[in-house]
Formats: sequence, structure tokens, C-alpha cells
Amino acid sequence: MTDSQPRLSFEFFPPKTPEGKQKLIHVRDQLNSFAPDFFSVTYGAGGSTRDNTKGIVTNFTSAGIATAPHLSFGGDDEETILELLQDYKAAGVDRIVALRGDMPSGVGGAYQLVYANELVAFIRKHFGDYFHLEVAAYPEIHPQAKSYSDDIRYLKGKFDAGANSGITQYFFNPDAYFYFMEQCHSAGIDQPIYPGIMPIINYRNLTRFSDTCGAEIPRWLRKALENFGDDEASLKSFGVDLVSELCEVLLENDAPGLHFYTMNQTEPTAQIVSNLGLIPTE
Repeated sequence: MTDSQPRLSFEFFPPKTPEGKQKLIHVRDQLNSFAPDFFSVTYGAGGSTRDNTKGIVTNFTSAGIATAPHLSFGGDDEETILELLQDYKAAGVDRIVALRGDMPSGVGGAYQLVYANELVAFIRKHFGDYFHLEVAAYPEIHPQAKSYSDDIRYLKGKFDAGANSGITQYFFNPDAYFYFMEQCHSAGIDQPIYPGIMPIINYRNLTRFSDTCGAEIPRWLRKALENFGDDEASLKSFGVDLVSELCEVLLENDAPGLHFYTMNQTEPTAQIVSNLGLIPTE
């Protein structure tokens, strides 16, 4: 690990119920004890959680907690997105996770996706360097990419458009990240790219989500997780050890920080961060 403290961030999704929102504040307060650089809040397919995301982000920001909304054009026009960005700036938000976003279910071929590099360029055009712009990166290749080199080229396009840094899809093979970074550097990408980390909480949910988003669960790991059956406590304990070791390897090999997909839960993210010794000093 380098002498400087690695960047630390935690990701939430916007809850749909008042109870979920209240729980999220509790989880936020617990994870905030680690003094993360920022929290981020996701944005549903097609902008379906736009108002919910905005409410959480502005609430956190008004409490003095650095929070970055995820943002894509979705089905919105430029005027709507511009107004949303102006509202974020007025609220003191200065970081955006700029994404292409997913196609909402049930939408036909007339739906037009706006790519992340276009969103980055749009934000830079209207706000200059005010926002720190994060973009998504895929060490194991975006599931819709034609080739590895194409995916690297698209990522470089996001940075060329003005992105400051990247956050990766989660992975469990550190070599995937190291090889990816080598290829990024060879392509002229010198901005920092932060590994996305997925704690292991539930085997069925993890496999379902991984199969959808293209994140690989190595065969040996699938078999190991299957072996726990309904023993959730043992699975979570195994997952904490495994993911802690993954994070250690990444940081020891100069990963600039970690971004945790918390699933709106304190544990096991808090235990992993504690295992890594990423506890702020007074």
C-alpha cells in the first residue's frame, strides 16, 4: 500500500419506502465513521429513480456529507438534464457519476441511448470544470462490447470528453484489473480508475446480478459459495475474508482506492474496511 490514504467511497441505491430511507440514513451514518471521500447514489434504468435519487443526494449534501448522484440521460431531454444539474450545483453537489444508463424494460426500439462520453461532453459544455466526473469502466469487458480493444477505446473516449476518473464494475479476479490497467495505460489513459468492490452477501442474488452485468464469478468461487447452501453466516464470513484479501492485493499493487457496492447494508462492507485498516486517524 502506498503512504497516502487510498480513496474510499460507498455506493447506495435509492430506497422505495419510507422505512428503507430511514434505514439508509442509519447505514450512511455508520459507514460515514470511516470518513469516506464520498457516497454515491444510483440512478434507475431510463432515469426511473431521478426524483428519489435527487432527494437522497440533496439530503445527504445538506447534512455536510459529500455525495455524488449517478446520472444518465435516460428518456429525458437536454433541458431536463440541464435543470437537474443546475439544481445539483445549487445544492452544493460537485461530483457526478456520468453513465450511459440502461434501457428501461418494456421500451421499444425508438428509445435512444445517449452514451456516457456525450453526457460528459454535455456537462463540460455547460458547467466547465465545476463537477468532478466519474465514469464506468469494465475490467472484464462491458457485456455489449464487441471486443476488449473496443471497450478500452470507448473508455478513452469518456476521458477525452472530460471525465476525471473511473470506477470499475466489480470483479473477483485481481489479475483482470491489473491487465485492464496495463491496457488502459497503453491506450494513453492516465486518469485514476478505482476498483469497484462487491461484498458477498447472498449467493443467489450475486450470481443473478453477475450473469446480467457481465461480472465473472470464477468457477471455483461459484462452487465454494454453492457449498454453503443455506448457511448464510458461514457464507458471509467466507466472503468477508475473500473480499478483504482481494482488496489487500489491489491496494498493495497500487490501486488508488476502493469503491464499495454496499447494497444499502452496513455489513459486511464495514468489516472489510476495518480488516484493511482504513480507519481515519484523529
